Amino acid sequence: MARLTLVSPLRGWAMPLEEVPDPVFAGRLMGEGAAIDPVGSSLHAPCDATIVSVHAARHAVSLRADNGAEILLHLGIDTVALDGEGFVAHVAAGQAVRAGERLISFDLDRLLATAPSMATPMLLTDPDAFAVVERHVARGVEVGDPLLVVEPRSPVAAASVDTGTTAERLVTVSLPHGLHARPAARIAALARGFDAALTIGKAGTDAPATSVTAMLALDVRAGNTVRIAAQGGDAVAAVAAVAELIDSGMEEGVVAPAPTPPVPTSPDDGLLRGVMAAPGIAIGTARWLASEDRVVAEDGAGVAIERRRLDDAIAAVRRRLAGQTAAASAAVLAAHRELLDDPALHDAAAADIVAGRSAGLAWRRALRAQAARLRDTGNPRMAERADDLLDIERQVLAALDGEAPAARQEFAPGTILLADDLLPSDVAALEGGAVVGLCSVRGGPTSHVAILAAGLGLPAIVAMGEALHRVADGTPLILDATAGLITPDPDTASLAAATDRRDAARIRRDALRAASAAPAATADGTRIAVMANLATVEDAAAAVANGAEGCGLLRTEFLFLDRAAPPDEAEQAAGYRAIAGALGERPLIVRLLDIGGDKPVPWLAQAAEDNPALGLRGIRVGLARPDLLDTQLRAILSAGATCRIMVPMIASVAEIVAVRARVDHLRAALGIAHPVEVGIMVETPAAAVTADLLARHADFLSIGSNDLTQYALAMDRGNPAVAAQVDGLHPAVLRLIDATCRGAAGQGRWTGVCGGLASDPLAVPILVGLGVTELSATPARVPEIKAAVHAATLEAYRALARDALAQETAEDVRRLARAFASQGEARA
Repeated sequence: MARLTLVSPLRGWAMPLEEVPDPVFAGRLMGEGAAIDPVGSSLHAPCDATIVSVHAARHAVSLRADNGAEILLHLGIDTVALDGEGFVAHVAAGQAVRAGERLISFDLDRLLATAPSMATPMLLTDPDAFAVVERHVARGVEVGDPLLVVEPRSPVAAASVDTGTTAERLVTVSLPHGLHARPAARIAALARGFDAALTIGKAGTDAPATSVTAMLALDVRAGNTVRIAAQGGDAVAAVAAVAELIDSGMEEGVVAPAPTPPVPTSPDDGLLRGVMAAPGIAIGTARWLASEDRVVAEDGAGVAIERRRLDDAIAAVRRRLAGQTAAASAAVLAAHRELLDDPALHDAAAADIVAGRSAGLAWRRALRAQAARLRDTGNPRMAERADDLLDIERQVLAALDGEAPAARQEFAPGTILLADDLLPSDVAALEGGAVVGLCSVRGGPTSHVAILAAGLGLPAIVAMGEALHRVADGTPLILDATAGLITPDPDTASLAAATDRRDAARIRRDALRAASAAPAATADGTRIAVMANLATVEDAAAAVANGAEGCGLLRTEFLFLDRAAPPDEAEQAAGYRAIAGALGERPLIVRLLDIGGDKPVPWLAQAAEDNPALGLRGIRVGLARPDLLDTQLRAILSAGATCRIMVPMIASVAEIVAVRARVDHLRAALGIAHPVEVGIMVETPAAAVTADLLARHADFLSIGSNDLTQYALAMDRGNPAVAAQVDGLHPAVLRLIDATCRGAAGQGRWTGVCGGLASDPLAVPILVGLGVTELSATPARVPEIKAAVHAATLEAYRALARDALAQETAEDVRRLARAFASQGEARA
């Protein structure tokens, strides 16, 4: 066995394994090596070798070099889920290949649109026999350029294995993509820890469980039965451990299919469908946003020069952000300022500059690596934050070139702007009202683009998919964002109908807003408080303008997210005081910090959780970190007498008792004489069914219908495979709301709703009928919610609620609610 040079199998950027956005590869569980971020479309042999196996999904190939080294080439991350789509194999197991020979062709554009990353590891999977002695990474490479030099390790005497004990077990593999590279690596890592010779067998062929490539060659697929066998002192334990690991699913789960473009309900209706980001109807002409990646130099002009250039560019963007004060973009600008100052991004860019890269390339690589990590979390909200990183990248690169960070394009009046992926600065740069609507191929409904669009009153649809590319510049469009529909080339009748709907919606909106100053009450005079959900001072001003009677939910996370350290007491108090001031004498219900789950923060070191939604989140974080809890409580208590405290994610009496004790202690310490109400959020079924017990210790109960629905139905509202079924009007959820209202009323406490149902005019009559006496909606929906409260008598709402509780499905309830609303319109 001799020293061997492995050449690059791809054209692209060579990187060390730790930069691969996957813990199995980055942690070297599968072996030593390097990775390439490809720009070509074919994978080539890194040396003269024999093909050991080509995975059934054609995304990975194993080879054995002439000197015996085993090599794995793995195109992209999680590409196994594509089941071979986009890949063409040109070789087969047992075939001899020469260095540079083509192994697999792939459609890079297609894969980049669907795979989390196309970073491609090249690994030595037999680390006990071979070592990597040279790496030529952190540079651009062509196919055939030297990448790794490997040499055989000195032979080590085999450890004695007790051959007296044997064990075996048959296991049916339920992993959705079989034993592909990641689960094989985990089995190998586990197997190495036992004093036993362990094998995995299929159809009479056995592979050492310590060899990833050998296991891949078995081509074990979902539903196959494998034989786990071991011989040695730990044989029984080894077989049991590997069987348990395979049966556990290894967090592979049932992989959701890659997102596909929305399709019309009938093939010839001509409509394109997406997801509403901001409501409304727009009529205009399509115009694609011109946006291209800026070309940056690869090599720097020296460390000192490139560091100074980057510092100056960041400072220029920081000054520009500090000078922007538009209310609609305040939260976005705050997030961008925090990202711009993120020390981790600065450190990553500085390391690249020291390695010889230009300031532009170093900054781009630092931000794109972090953006990839956010997208790889699988959390849609975190993925949307990746867009903010790309926006900051673009602004700093423009500043490096001495250009305005957000060059403004001119648009004709009546433009509906289309884009592959809108960034916040694209929307913030819109001026003059020429653009009347927005639509993008990608994006999410909770992104900063959605926030900005809503603030500007621009109807917007996201996640249209590739079907949007069929719309050419200049095409007349009807954009019904509320329905998530685009009608290209509408006929005269469709245009007239859309114009009537748009104008009628505007007239109704103006009329409702004009009447919104009056207190909300049913038609027979029963008072129902209509409040607003807030996050910023700007939200508070909008709420007051729309007639909100106070704040039913202040999301304090806006002070804690997108930053390197939590805010101190003074900063928090100033923020709460400013919002209280904007509300005047109206009540302000401040929710304690609700992080964890789908809202991780970088400054809070939390261990990885298999199911974060059921882990350390909400008040559990505060009780685990009393320093954070006490700091926030002191800040709220000092912010004014209108503030009330609401505790998130309550599941037991002990939690509310513990928080109330801290409030009482701090009130006494601060000398605060006025009473301070402490309420709870009902987000768990446990809280709903024990509402009577919790109400003994809470001054009010407010239902977070979004989480309550998620937990009641056991469906993750962020999972596209089930999100469409997560409906708060499901009878199970309504019965929990009914139980909450009855339990609270028995103790003389009021019940509110601050989740999405409170902003749904169809749901409002049912909620009022169940006993809800406070609704907290988004500021813009307050006038419409007040109108829904006033539409009928309390007795009519109670009868509707009784009928709703007897329905079998959420759609049955919605049908009932629509019929009730139609009767109300007829009466009007």
